Amino acid sequence: MDVQACKAKGIYLSNTPGAVDDATATTALYLLISTLRQYSIAERSLRALTWKPAGLNKRARDVTGKTIAILGLGGIGKRLATLVHAFPMRVIYHSRNKDPEAPAYCEYFANVEHMLAQADILSLHVPLKAETVGLVGEKWIRKLKPGAIIINTARGKVIDEEAMIRALEDGHLGAVGLDVFPNEPEVNPRLLEFPQVTLLPHMGTENNETQRRMEVRALTNVRDFLTTGAGKDLVVELKSKAPVKAD
Repeated sequence: MDVQACKAKGIYLSNTPGAVDDATATTALYLLISTLRQYSIAERSLRALTWKPAGLNKRARDVTGKTIAILGLGGIGKRLATLVHAFPMRVIYHSRNKDPEAPAYCEYFANVEHMLAQADILSLHVPLKAETVGLVGEKWIRKLKPGAIIINTARGKVIDEEAMIRALEDGHLGAVGLDVFPNEPEVNPRLLEFPQVTLLPHMGTENNETQRRMEVRALTNVRDFLTTGAGKDLVVELKSKAPVKAD
């Protein structure tokens, strides 16, 4: 959505905050476990009736004790932090500002590159804006530990896909887990060449309960706008001004 164009024309624009947090975070958790343990390779091997792939134990890694860097500690990032803390994993994060409501076990890094240098896994939870296109590019990818993993359940374009593929080719990245792609539903065929990559067709919110929560929240916004003249869930870019009033 072109939020600024809506704002210029006085158009009310809302979203459904919170409704997708759990489903998207559990999708990220699945991708994290699959890439660390290499379950995607194992499943494909079983389906091909070749049982267990040789040498998989040398490539797979345990989840417990790893350090996850969360880029963008919003609702989804916080929910993921809660989930991975159970293993436990060390949770570090970067947002525009330190979050006073972040759990005590979440360590804030003002410097992104210092955070990346300590990460076994980088999980992306930033919105797609002009300034975040290609945000995770060559420089940031190379700041990650050798063999690190990137998980993306945000938007495909926040990663420089070519830089990510180069890092997979030369082994700097151990794996990636992707639920989103730059030009959906098209998927770069080069990603299919890497057996250690786990790919999903944008499944983050694809479940019955989450879809219902999204629908109810959206319809509640419409009802509130029609009955009171203003809804509660203005997108953040519009919160600097009073809500658009109904005629």
